[in-house]
Amino acid sequence: MEKFYAPFAACVTGAIAAGLLAIAPTAAHAATATDTMAVSATVQSACIVSASALAFGSYNPTSGTNLDATTTLSVTCTSGTSYTVGLSAGNGSGATVTNRKLTNGANTLSYTLYQDASRATNWGNTPGTDTPASAVAGASATSLTVYGRVASGQNVPAGTYTDSVTVTVNY
Repeated sequence: MEKFYAPFAACVTGAIAAGLLAIAPTAAHAATATDTMAVSATVQSACIVSASALAFGSYNPTSGTNLDATTTLSVTCTSGTSYTVGLSAGNGSGATVTNRKLTNGANTLSYTLYQDASRATNWGNTPGTDTPASAVAGASATSLTVYGRVASGQNVPAGTYTDSVTVTVNY
């Protein structure tokens, strides 16, 4: 009789297992949805300039020699930006970009600013005319040298003479 009950028991056990599976909760299936998000930024052209002082030092009106000095300008613009750098006539009364004036009260001492070491090319404030050629900014600052000269033969009273020149970056 054991043989009779064994298949019956296996059959009943299988049926119970199948029934339990049928009533067991099923696993939840998660659903997803996707989309893309546009991201943007606008990079503006911008420039900054930093100017070091131009100090001529002591001028001797009787020496018969010019007094030369140099200084540097540092220009940083957005990479790829085209720009020019101009220098104003300064604040001296009657000054022009070809004849700037250091002043001490009513007294003036003329000087000139140049683009080159030979002091042959005046540095003014009109892009394309009397400024250095247009440049295109790279990733780092550009250094420009300003060459100054106080011409000999100016017999002016002793004292400290000053001026202020505006540096303009056009971009």
